[in-house]
Amino acid sequence: MKDGPNFAAIAALIGDPARANILSALMDGRALTVSELARSASIGLPTASAHVTKLERAALLVSVRQGRHRYVRLSGEDVVHTLETLMLLAARTGHSRVRTGPRDPALRTARVCYDHLAGARGVQLYESLLRRQLLQRSGDHVTLTSAGRTFTERFGIDLDQLQAKDRVACVSCLDWSERRDHLAGRLGSAYLTRLFALKWARRDKDSRAVLFSQSGLREFERLFPL
Repeated sequence: MKDGPNFAAIAALIGDPARANILSALMDGRALTVSELARSASIGLPTASAHVTKLERAALLVSVRQGRHRYVRLSGEDVVHTLETLMLLAARTGHSRVRTGPRDPALRTARVCYDHLAGARGVQLYESLLRRQLLQRSGDHVTLTSAGRTFTERFGIDLDQLQAKDRVACVSCLDWSERRDHLAGRLGSAYLTRLFALKWARRDKDSRAVLFSQSGLREFERLFPL
């Protein structure tokens, strides 16, 4: 490739099955140790360490040391968007896994995508806000309407605090399982954080799945109808 950024190098790194599993394990935004990533990818610790080093050199991962442990996380939300898009492409072109894990239905229903809500519930939240004109979309640009600001603040989200952060407030993110957009950016993160704070849902400790309680799901359906 002669013109533009060298995406072939990035694609080659992501294309390795072990590295793909490492990246997938970090898609919920948490930082994991190299040993945790080794177990997730079903590879040895030295191999996992070598893969993490390559991904760090390519600026796909960043790490920090605390005591004896080295914690690793994705370098940014754009990495998650890329992985989700590749998942969508793989599903559309028939490159699905032969065996589907037992948690797949839960992941398709609701999951963490970096730090925001994805899956069917994430799409529902986003489309409900759009249809009720609480969000306004023009191309890839998404903004809160005046009514949307009022709704969001009544839901318990401090918009002034969100605006102070150095990150795009509203972003649409293509959902690989639903093949429709969900809400990302600072606002998407704030909505998911609020769902957890209200105890309507919780994170599954062993996967990216977001698990709603029965009462929490009723409240979610009431507040974000389609």
